[in-house]
Amino acid sequence: MLEPLIHLSNVGKAYGSEVKTLALKDVSLTVRKGEFAAILGPSGSGKSTLLNLLGALDRPSGGEVRIGGASLAEQDAGGLAMIRQKHLGFVFQFHYLLPDFSAIENVLIPSMIVHGSPRREDVAEAKDLLERVGLKDFLGRRPGQLSGGQQQRVAIARALARKRSIVLADEPTGNLDTENSRSAFELMRQFNRENQITFLIITHDTELARKADRIIEIVDGKVAYDGLTESFRKK
Repeated sequence: MLEPLIHLSNVGKAYGSEVKTLALKDVSLTVRKGEFAAILGPSGSGKSTLLNLLGALDRPSGGEVRIGGASLAEQDAGGLAMIRQKHLGFVFQFHYLLPDFSAIENVLIPSMIVHGSPRREDVAEAKDLLERVGLKDFLGRRPGQLSGGQQQRVAIARALARKRSIVLADEPTGNLDTENSRSAFELMRQFNRENQITFLIITHDTELARKADRIIEIVDGKVAYDGLTESFRKK
């Protein structure tokens, strides 16, 4: 069996000092290489809190989170940043591209953060990723010169730069029309199948979640369901 990329053991997360709000309660999950899973739940269920923990953006109040074998509890801020740089790519509902940067410059941002300026191999990788997402002829265009669907394709390419092993997608199709939603989802599916990249797609859209192989349903901060999509369809 493949080594877990992400492992949560009895994780809880509370906010507040005098009055505490429990956002996550006793969550245990294991995610392995090549999985394509949807984290499903209504607004306020704890999905965003879980995303922050999975993305090494926050620490749990209790329990253990391990990403790529490293325990978040043992990391300082620099260590958490290193984990994100090594393992994690992010795709959000709003693409968050830099408006004054071209498509290829936006994809190169993760490399520039690490190296200061992109290396030759980084540029070659960025060109290849943009070609694979159908933007070969748009490398020099800025976000304002691209459609919403094209901007999200740039965001997907950026998330995959530097050979990230895990992509966390937070409502990645929530700001797109039906056709572009399907296209963006199929692109992520393609990279998952061809490169064994692990995708965790956070959504409140049950129909989108049903296209994943695995569904993790969060209700009131707890895991209400974790299993194959086929079994979830029978609920």
